[in-house]
Amino acid sequence: MVGLLETKREEISVFDVARIWGSSSIGWEYVESVGATGGLLLIWDDIIFQRTNCYKGERWLCVEGPFLFFGDLNDILQVDDRKGLTSLPSSAEEFKGWVHDMQLLDLPLTDRKFTWFRGRSCNRIDRVLVNIEWVEKYPDIRLRGGPRGLSDYYPLILEESRVRGGPRPFRSLDSWFTHDCFLRTVKNEWRNLGDGPFIGKLKALTIPLRQWHNDHFRGMENRIMKFEEEIQRLDNQVSDGIYDGTTEARRKALVNFCKKWYIRKEIHWKQLSRSKHARDMDRNTRYFHNIASARRQNNRIDALMIHGRLVRNPTRIKHAIRGFYKELYRQEYVPRIGVRNGLLKQIDRADAEAFEFYRRWRKLER
Repeated sequence: MVGLLETKREEISVFDVARIWGSSSIGWEYVESVGATGGLLLIWDDIIFQRTNCYKGERWLCVEGPFLFFGDLNDILQVDDRKGLTSLPSSAEEFKGWVHDMQLLDLPLTDRKFTWFRGRSCNRIDRVLVNIEWVEKYPDIRLRGGPRGLSDYYPLILEESRVRGGPRPFRSLDSWFTHDCFLRTVKNEWRNLGDGPFIGKLKALTIPLRQWHNDHFRGMENRIMKFEEEIQRLDNQVSDGIYDGTTEARRKALVNFCKKWYIRKEIHWKQLSRSKHARDMDRNTRYFHNIASARRQNNRIDALMIHGRLVRNPTRIKHAIRGFYKELYRQEYVPRIGVRNGLLKQIDRADAEAFEFYRRWRKLER
């Protein structure tokens, strides 16, 4: 999907759009400029994005499909979105509150900081806001800027590109501790690993824990859905006059199971989002899921400036980051730590810091 802002064109033809997009598999809508001011153009691949409706007016354009706001929203969300700003104006605070209330995700730009330039003024007033359904349907979407040309604005290009980020790190999930058999499983697996080195046993423990997670926690949505469907089925039976002594007891048990999984799901997504604030809702899962998705998008490195050139190749980016930290922690002096009777001698602070740098460097080398 490509959004062009302030096209300064009163008329746009299909030939203009095809030249911009590069193929004929397109859908598009536009709002004409007023003289040499304004003008909006939105282009998309009509095989991937199915437009259900379109609304437009002077200086605004809305295409209805999966929930997405795309364009010049004429305000900022962060202090860094405007050059030289030290605090958010009241209009920006209101805009930020609206984005928060709508539970929208502001897609980060991967290759630039500002989208609008005039003289020394720089702003990021153009953005793409999506809801959680959009993120779930298109988890690999990226937002980048196109060539500015003669306009005050950079065009925004929304694309889907799968980037391999390597294996995910193993982490302990807080939701595991709500399961009755978790601690017992850890204790038994730890005993089965024998008397090996502590670090080795800790690493080996991740394998059975991953399997335990797959057996007991994978597919939380499906588990909850089955409980809800079964509760609905019992309610329908009662409505039809089918009721026996076990119906109420079964329904109470299903409700209790459902509550447990609601709590586990919320704990899980709250941990991934690292959010310290709860929403005024019955279930905060969607909010925390949204925040976690935003963190994942913001933490991902899609492009990196290497020796003055913008690089997008994941392999070259990983190599550059690895080389940077290897050089950062490289040192000529390697501390020697003596051992007597199986005990370490006490070392001073300088040697301790040197040893820590050496340990990190060796870890990066591996």
